[in-house]
Amino acid sequence: MNFESVRQILAEQAKKAGLCDYEIYFTESSQLSTETLKDEISSFSGGSGAGVSFRCIVDGHVGVAATELFTKEELESLVTRAMDNAAVIENDDLAVIYGGSESYGKTDMPEFTMPESSELKALALSLQASTYSESELVTDGTQSGVFAEVNHFELANSKGLRLSNTVSLGGAFVQAVVNREGEAEEAFDFSLGYGEADKLPKKAVEKAQAKLGATEIPSGKYKIIIDGRQMRSLLSAFSSVFSGKNALLGLSLLKGKEGEKIAADCVTLIDDPMMKGSFVQTPFDGEGVAAYRKSVIENGTLNTLLYDLATAAKAGVATTGNGQRGSYAQQVSISPFTFYIEGGALSDKQLLEKMGGGILVTELKGLHAGANAVTGDFSIESAGFLVKDGRISGAIKGFTVAGNFFDLLKNIQAVSDNVKFGLPSGFTVFGSPDVLLPEMSVAGK
Repeated sequence: MNFESVRQILAEQAKKAGLCDYEIYFTESSQLSTETLKDEISSFSGGSGAGVSFRCIVDGHVGVAATELFTKEELESLVTRAMDNAAVIENDDLAVIYGGSESYGKTDMPEFTMPESSELKALALSLQASTYSESELVTDGTQSGVFAEVNHFELANSKGLRLSNTVSLGGAFVQAVVNREGEAEEAFDFSLGYGEADKLPKKAVEKAQAKLGATEIPSGKYKIIIDGRQMRSLLSAFSSVFSGKNALLGLSLLKGKEGEKIAADCVTLIDDPMMKGSFVQTPFDGEGVAAYRKSVIENGTLNTLLYDLATAAKAGVATTGNGQRGSYAQQVSISPFTFYIEGGALSDKQLLEKMGGGILVTELKGLHAGANAVTGDFSIESAGFLVKDGRISGAIKGFTVAGNFFDLLKNIQAVSDNVKFGLPSGFTVFGSPDVLLPEMSVAGK
């Protein structure tokens, strides 16, 4: 059953029930993925599915129900279930069905065609063979994988709003394991799209080999560069502090800080749902609000937190269009889109030269377990490289970096020009350049 048929059944049933305010959110998706182990395909999965949620307002309360079954009877009962749910909801959140924004942006995503399953398998096997051929040190545990997915979204409501978006993306990864005289190390690399996939084996193997022979360092205070891949993970772990809802609940130290200086001048933090080159662009959020590019932090000043409709109403501000849905069945929650620290003027190499001597952190292990998003404190087992005279001099391991996220933002001295983005999770992607810090506490041997 297509969306228009679903919408008509739900709209007719809502009319019979006397509902004036309701919303229909529909998604359908298809996925393919495969992984290798040694020289064989170790797993393959593919599938498709669809689901719809019906949200309505009854006596000032919101009720929601969802289903993956598209019979006429099930869809009609969806309306009844949503109304019943509204009757038992007890909160003071704003109950609103959004009428629409003045205008919506147009997506410009890279072209992507869903490949055949045989093509995915062939690429995965080719990557695996190339990884093993990169070095005689490559050993068992090495894996390669390829994935592809297409997701379609539709939103319609009683106020006449109709929105739709389709996101298609694919990618590949290599997890290289090397072993030299009983010492094993591993490294992971990925690409979105398949155009750069053939470079992954060499990059992953080189990164794994670079970690061999790592030594320990004494405890102390060191100049630090956090690699952009790790800084984006740190940003992800603390992204909830930028939620307006968490601020209202007292779960973010950024409460009441809008308009204040909270970071170094070189720090600009962007939230961009329509970032050029992104595979996961969207012109609207999960409530139908136009999504737009915004500087959450600009030259160190906190311009805004992130809001959905209900939280913005409580805070007395306008929504920022960040009410996302993880799936058709999930409630709206506040999340960023493409969320990244803007790059600076120095290359990664020039940033090392600027530091002179210190530590380049390239691994943060168990990040979410070692980070407290409320206080901002973190203490994380790490690995990386010792830097002398602006050059990498050797791998190091077994040390812990400790600090506070809010203090870290204030202390960043410089950022590189190379923003490194991670894999998308829904419409959320984190990114960061390398960042230079004048001093951090390191617990070593």
